[in-house]
Amino acid sequence: MSMAQSFSRSQKRLAVPLWYERLLALILLANYGLVIFDLTYIPLRDFWLQGRVQLNIKVGPIEQEFPKPPLRILPFDITPYYDWVKGIEPYRSTTAYLELVDQLDQKIDEKALEGVAPPRRSAQTDSVPEILAPGERNVDLNPPKESIAEQDADIEDILAQLRQDSVVMIQENPFQIANKTGTLERIKNEMRVHVFGSRDASATKAFETFWSKDYLLAEGTSQQLNFFNQQIRPLIATNYYRAIGENGQPTDNFSLIDFPFFVIFLTDFLARTRLISRRYKGISWVDAMLWRWYDFFLFIPVFRWLRIIPLMVRLDQAKLLDFNKVKGQAVQGFVAIIAEEMTEVIVVRIIDQLQNLVREGQVRELLDNAKTTKYVDINDRNEIVEIVRIFSQALVEKVLPQLQPDVQKFVLYNLESSLNQTAGYQQLQRVPGVKAMQTQMMAGLIDNTYKQTLILLQGLLQSDPEFDRLLENI
Repeated sequence: MSMAQSFSRSQKRLAVPLWYERLLALILLANYGLVIFDLTYIPLRDFWLQGRVQLNIKVGPIEQEFPKPPLRILPFDITPYYDWVKGIEPYRSTTAYLELVDQLDQKIDEKALEGVAPPRRSAQTDSVPEILAPGERNVDLNPPKESIAEQDADIEDILAQLRQDSVVMIQENPFQIANKTGTLERIKNEMRVHVFGSRDASATKAFETFWSKDYLLAEGTSQQLNFFNQQIRPLIATNYYRAIGENGQPTDNFSLIDFPFFVIFLTDFLARTRLISRRYKGISWVDAMLWRWYDFFLFIPVFRWLRIIPLMVRLDQAKLLDFNKVKGQAVQGFVAIIAEEMTEVIVVRIIDQLQNLVREGQVRELLDNAKTTKYVDINDRNEIVEIVRIFSQALVEKVLPQLQPDVQKFVLYNLESSLNQTAGYQQLQRVPGVKAMQTQMMAGLIDNTYKQTLILLQGLLQSDPEFDRLLENI
């Protein structure tokens, strides 16, 4: 077995299967989806809580909500399953406020509240004994006056407590801890407009009027409670309390969810880098880790959104998405900078060589030798100029086009050798796609420069008396 065949089999043995690449890419995609969900959970918690969408459009003094009522998208509330990750708990005062409204809704009785007694049974009905079906109880349709009075007292107590809690909510602003002061302002505006028809009225007076027996009787108890449950309750329910950890930051338990992914990515990273160090001679394990520098974003507990970089690389390697165009555009800027610096290096080196020739006196010796040469004009034609012209035409039209491939390879080799000595260039070549893009850009630059030089030389060789005179002087 030859050495080439042995090396080929070794590469195939060490190569990562495509199904494994795709599996890791999909796991990373799922992890990144969780990262984005976690980063946007707090700003979008109102949506995850109620599953409703409503746009608040404001143009100058005119403010309109669309659609109205809000459009419900999610069929269920997911906050009970994820609030613990962010350390979110129900806020006690606002939760007790809504529970008090629920008690009012349960206890309220339109007939008792309006003071309308149920119709009495006739004497004829009283005299006839009622025949009940088996298992049916006899219900008294005329409850005692004492029970109605007791029910009225309970309702009055609840309304008084709601008025008091409303004042406390406006003055203490329990929404400030959750950074939802704007929600409290919206609640106050909704209540002002509903009760008084203006946002300039007092929010305290609006709540005290709303939770009064006379107002509920006049406006209809059911309608008012429906308004509260549809417009005010969803806003109050968005308030929450978020615990503060010992580090002084809000509680965040996302690391517990992210840890299994961390173990998977770390194991894969160590295995891959070890594989690279075994596959290529002269590359240590640390060098292989630097080779896959983009995987380090998977292990950083902050700025998790930067995992988009290894995600794009993994999806491209797994052939799930094609990022060649994007990668080319990203690398093109680096290559353009390298080409500019490369041109400056070449020009500076040429000038340095010419300066050295002048300092060493080699140019003067060449000119002195030219002065000692005598030229004899025999047929009123400068044979030297003609010889130079013929030689130049042959060089430009025949020799240089045939030498173009070899010259390009030669110049490309020297440019790459010069760039390899610059600081940071070797690290840049480790970026996937940079080396191939850099070689392609430099080859195109050399080809274009070579062609433009040929065109320029061909233009100079055209019949021109002034050119002949200048050439003769040279």
